[in-house]
Amino acid sequence: MLQLRMGVARMTMTELTFAILALLLTPGPTNTLVALAGSARGWLGALRLLPYEIAAYLLVTLPLALLGALALEAAPLLRPIITLASGLWVMWLAFRMWRPSLEAEGAEVTPRRLFVTTLLNPKALIFGLVLLPGPQLALHAALFVALIALVAAVWAGIGACMAGRGDCPVGQTPPLLRRAAGLWLGVLAFGLVLNALPQL
Repeated sequence: MLQLRMGVARMTMTELTFAILALLLTPGPTNTLVALAGSARGWLGALRLLPYEIAAYLLVTLPLALLGALALEAAPLLRPIITLASGLWVMWLAFRMWRPSLEAEGAEVTPRRLFVTTLLNPKALIFGLVLLPGPQLALHAALFVALIALVAAVWAGIGACMAGRGDCPVGQTPPLLRRAAGLWLGVLAFGLVLNALPQL
């Protein structure tokens, strides 16, 4: 881990930008919810959720960037526990997306749901432990926030286009898109749980 962090510390800002961007753009739980929000609320409506995504990412990554390596060395079980918690949350979310009839608001992408999902997103571990730490943490954090906003705009646009609504708000996410997103979240959850269990 130390060697990896030292390698990252030698990254130029351009290299760091591309590294963060590549990881943020990768399909995952947060991006899936942002795309669903784009299909249900329209592009601009989905972007109103952006502060919740940014707050959740910073709440995890900044403490990790400052103290995370020490905490993981002192408590090695912390990483698989966080991964398992992430997997269980995403699994529950996938179930709700697939069967929204269980509750009237079951498939809605709420601020709380996006916040908690981002808080438990395993990508945050990589950002906080590997990419952001260093003497220019404030600059790295500012770059990180700007790229979160950019990627959220992309995924919200993807969701809006898949719904065939451009950036206009819509009242309901198409069932096929919602179920496809639920299936994808289920696959992600299964992978997270399988990754965490052997380490416990």
